Amino acid sequence: MSASVPKTMRALTTQPERKAAVTEVPYQALPTMRSSSRLCGSAEPTDWKFVEFVQNHGTICGCDWSGNVVQVGKNGGSYTDRGAFAEYVKVEPDLTWKVPPGTLSHEETATMGCAFWTSAQALFHPTRLALVEPPNKASGNEWIFVYGGSSSVGLYAIQLAHLAGYKVVTVASPKHHELVKSLGTDAVFDYKDPDVVSKIKEVTGDSLHVGFDTISVPESQVLTVKSFASGPGKLIVIQQPEDDAKKVNTEVAIEHTLIYTALGKELKLGNGYPPIPEDRAHMAQFLKKVPGLVSSGAIKPNPIRLWEGGLEAIPAGFLYMKEGKVTGEKLVYRV
Repeated sequence: MSASVPKTMRALTTQPERKAAVTEVPYQALPTMRSSSRLCGSAEPTDWKFVEFVQNHGTICGCDWSGNVVQVGKNGGSYTDRGAFAEYVKVEPDLTWKVPPGTLSHEETATMGCAFWTSAQALFHPTRLALVEPPNKASGNEWIFVYGGSSSVGLYAIQLAHLAGYKVVTVASPKHHELVKSLGTDAVFDYKDPDVVSKIKEVTGDSLHVGFDTISVPESQVLTVKSFASGPGKLIVIQQPEDDAKKVNTEVAIEHTLIYTALGKELKLGNGYPPIPEDRAHMAQFLKKVPGLVSSGAIKPNPIRLWEGGLEAIPAGFLYMKEGKVTGEKLVYRV
């Protein structure tokens, strides 16, 4: 670690007309923050949505990162409005984890941000699905449905649910079936198959009562609820619950979650994500387990696609993602 840091740094910031551009911004070191030199960052759908829908010009974009610690503050940490697509990022110690030596590259580690955290929150938080949390295990007889198994969130949800002892059924494009099987899926079907609901019911013995929709468009929510058995159930979604899905089975509770509620300050995106102290506490304790999960090989990072060009190339990556061209992999940038 070194206290030798610059007075300014390059960063991707939001601009008028729903654009983002690389600008020079003050480093603004704070004595209570831990600062890391940013080596790699990966893109989430929320990143391009932030540029288009949050008109707070000059804000640094980006959520996911991996880097080396260069400066440590004296008094713990506090939240700051600083995104990850920059040469340095200020972070809070309880919401970071140390990568075990000899395990993952920075490119791989950068994929284990929002998607991984959201999966853990959706599956294990006591007010979400409240599944058994590793290292504890379920009985091995209970099924969970993960819609969108080849999405960034889905790939982690499959691994975590499998690690916790649940049987996993998912849907994905056929080209990704082998990938999701390799991560612990017990059954996978093509979401475009007209008989997909009946096939899910057959393989699960019509016993589904919990699900996690990692896509959460109207069609995916409806298909997921149709796959549930009769009676009470719970579905966690990463976008707002859809009325059409609620009507399929009124006994299935559909609730929305994203990791932003654990970060300590409101994110004004969509309907907003207020800080929830219990969410932060849950994530902080979960992150303490992550180095062990990585060292043992129990959790594998998303497949990566290195998007060349550094900070300047990130807006092109946003467009590529917005066009729906990213499946089964994660865009990663070197800064």
